[in-house]
Amino acid sequence: MSDQQFDFAPRRGASAEWIAETIDAIMEQATLAEKVGMLSGRGFFQEFMADDRLWGARPYRAGSGIERLGVPPLWFTDGPRGVARGQSTCFPCTMARGATFDTDLEMRIGEAMGKEIRAQDCDLSGAVCINILRHPAWGRAQETYGEDPHHLGAMGTALGLGIQTQNVIATVKHFALNSMENARFKVDVQVGERALHEIYLPHFKTALDAGVATVMSAYNKYNGEYCGQHHGLLTDILRGEWGFSGFVHSDWVMGLYKPYAVAAGLDIENPEPQILGDKLIAAVEAGHVAPFVIDRACRNILRTQYRFACASDPLTEYPVELVAAPEHVALAREAAQKSVVLLENNGVLPLDRDKVRRIAVLGRLAALPNTGDMGSSRVRPPYVVTPIAALRTTLGPDAILSGDEDDIDAAVVAAREADVALVVAGYTAREEGEFIPGDITLGQESDRNGGRPAIGGDRLSLDLAAEQVALIEAVAATGTPVIVAIVAGSAVLVERWREQASAILQTFYAGMEGGNALADILFGDVSPSGRLPFTVARDASDYPHFDRNADAITYDYWHGYAKLARDGVEPRYPFGHGLSYTRFARRALRVSVSPDSLDISVTVANLGERAGDESILCYVRCPGGVERWPVALKAFSRVSLEPGEARTIAMTIKIDDLRYRDEHRHEWKLESGEYQIHISGGVETDLKASVRL
Repeated sequence: MSDQQFDFAPRRGASAEWIAETIDAIMEQATLAEKVGMLSGRGFFQEFMADDRLWGARPYRAGSGIERLGVPPLWFTDGPRGVARGQSTCFPCTMARGATFDTDLEMRIGEAMGKEIRAQDCDLSGAVCINILRHPAWGRAQETYGEDPHHLGAMGTALGLGIQTQNVIATVKHFALNSMENARFKVDVQVGERALHEIYLPHFKTALDAGVATVMSAYNKYNGEYCGQHHGLLTDILRGEWGFSGFVHSDWVMGLYKPYAVAAGLDIENPEPQILGDKLIAAVEAGHVAPFVIDRACRNILRTQYRFACASDPLTEYPVELVAAPEHVALAREAAQKSVVLLENNGVLPLDRDKVRRIAVLGRLAALPNTGDMGSSRVRPPYVVTPIAALRTTLGPDAILSGDEDDIDAAVVAAREADVALVVAGYTAREEGEFIPGDITLGQESDRNGGRPAIGGDRLSLDLAAEQVALIEAVAATGTPVIVAIVAGSAVLVERWREQASAILQTFYAGMEGGNALADILFGDVSPSGRLPFTVARDASDYPHFDRNADAITYDYWHGYAKLARDGVEPRYPFGHGLSYTRFARRALRVSVSPDSLDISVTVANLGERAGDESILCYVRCPGGVERWPVALKAFSRVSLEPGEARTIAMTIKIDDLRYRDEHRHEWKLESGEYQIHISGGVETDLKASVRL
C-alpha cells in the first residue's frame, strides 16, 4: 500500500463534502510513518545553514505533507511587523499598531500581509502575537499590542482575520503566559485559575472564537509543565472548554520535550522532528501513545489546511509585484502616522513651516534604520526612511543640522543655531528584542560595525541611556525648544528629563515609512492620534516584580493600569493617554441592556480647527462584591472627524465579558448588582452611566 500513488491535493472551490471525503481517504491510505511525518516540519536546519543563517530566506516546511498521496506541506513565515521573507513591506511594530486602537486599519494590514505571504509561496503565518504586556522590560513587548486583554483580543482578531482573507492560515501565539524573554525556555509560570482565565487567556479565546484558525504554543512552563505538552492547557481548556478544532503547532526549536505532547494536544512540532518523528513511532509501537492520538492530530491539520487551500481566492493570482507594492507602503505610512502618541506638548507643536527655518535633528537613532529587533519578526524592506532623511526632504538639506550623544558639544552648537531641536532617543535591538541563548540564532546580526549580535532580550532599565539624557539636558540648556521622540517597544520612564522637554512623542519602531510619518506629525499635516496601549509609571517599582533570569515566577491578577489603580498610584501617563492638535468632546452617553449585551452609544464632537481622529475607550466598573480590576476596558472605537463635525458611535459589550471565574466551581459567573459604564477622555468631564444586571 505504501508504494501506491494517489492525488489527494486540495482543489480551489471544492465543496465541504469533497474535503471531508478526501481527508477520510488520506487517513485510510496513509501509513503510520506518513502520519507521524505530518506532525513535524522538515529540512529547516540544513536549509538555514545553506542560507548562511538568514531567517526567512525561503518558506519553511511546517507540518503536513505526504508526497505519495499528493498532500502538500504547510509553508510557514513570520512575522508581526510584516512578512519575514524577501523585501516585504515593514509596518510599524505591533505595539505601535496597538496604539492606533484601529481594528479596521489592523485588518487592512492583515490583508496586505496575506497578499505578500501568498506572493512569496507561504500559507501559514505567525504574525498574530497577543501575549500580555505584564511588565515593560519584556524584550519582545514590541511584538504584542499592549497590557489589556480586551484590546489584545480585538486587535489580534483583526490582524488574523485580515491575513486569512487571502487564504493564509493565521496562528495566535504564544499560548500561553509568555510575557518575559530571557528565561522563556526554562521559566515556570505559576498562576491561579482566576488570573489565568480572566487576564492571560481571554484574548486568545476572542481570536479563536472569531475564526483565527491555529495556535502556537509557548516555550515556558505553566504550573510545572511545558506549555507545548500541557494537557490542561491544550486539551482541557483549548479543545474541551473552548471547543477549538484547529491545529496547535509548537514554537520553534525548543517547543516540546516528550512525545506525549501529541497526547496532550499538540499537533505539529516545528521546525524538525527532534522529539516526535521516530521517537513518536517508537512510543506508539511500545503502547505509550495510542494510535488514535496520531489520527486526531492529522485530522486537525488536514481539516484546517484543506479548508483554506480549497477556498476560492479573492485575487486571480499573487505575483511577486504585490510585495512592498505602493498601496502597502502607503498603508505602512498611515499606520505610522496613526500610531504616534503625543505625550506632552507646551505649544511648540505643530511646527510652523513659515517660522521654522532650521531644525537640529539630534541623536544616533535619528539617522539609524531602526524598525525593531533582529529576531524572528525581522522584516527587510526595500528601504527605511529615517527621521533625519524625512526632514531633509521636507525642509531641504540646508535646513537640517545634526549631532548626537557621541559629541554633545557639537550637538549643542547645532541646537543653538536652530529654531527647534528634535532629539530621537530610545532603544535598538541591542537593548530589547528576541533573545536566543547559545548559537541557535534566527539570523540576528550585529546592529553596527561588527561586534556582538543584536539580541537584546529583556530590558535591564526602563530609562533612557545616560548619554541620551545628557544630550537632552545639554540641548535644553541652550534655550532652544526641545522635542523628544522616544523609540521603544513599550514604556520608557521620563522623570529624569521630562520637564526640560517642550514636547514628547512616543513613536515606537515605526516601520519603513516611520520617518515620513514623524515629519507629517511634527508639521501638522496629520494630527497625532495614538493612545498609549500601556501605562507609563513614575517609578519602576510601580510595576509588578520582574526577574529576567527567573526559574519560576508568579503571575497574579494585577499588572498595568489595574495594579496602579488598586494601589492608589498615579501614573505619569495612563493607559489610553494621547494628546491631539484639536479638541474633542463626548456627550449623550446612552446604555441599554439586552439579554446578551450592553448596547452603548456616545456622541463625539471635534471642537477644534483641525481634522483629527479620536479613540473612544469604554471601561466598566463591576459591582464590587467580588474582587475585580477597579475598571476594565471592555469596548473601544476610533472615529475621524472634520472641524465642527459630530458623530454618534455605537459599541457593544457582551454580558459574558463581564463574568468572573469561580475557582471553586471552575465556571463563569455574573455578579448581580450595579455596573458603571465609563467613557474616558475628552475636554469635558468623563461620562458615566449605570445599569443593573
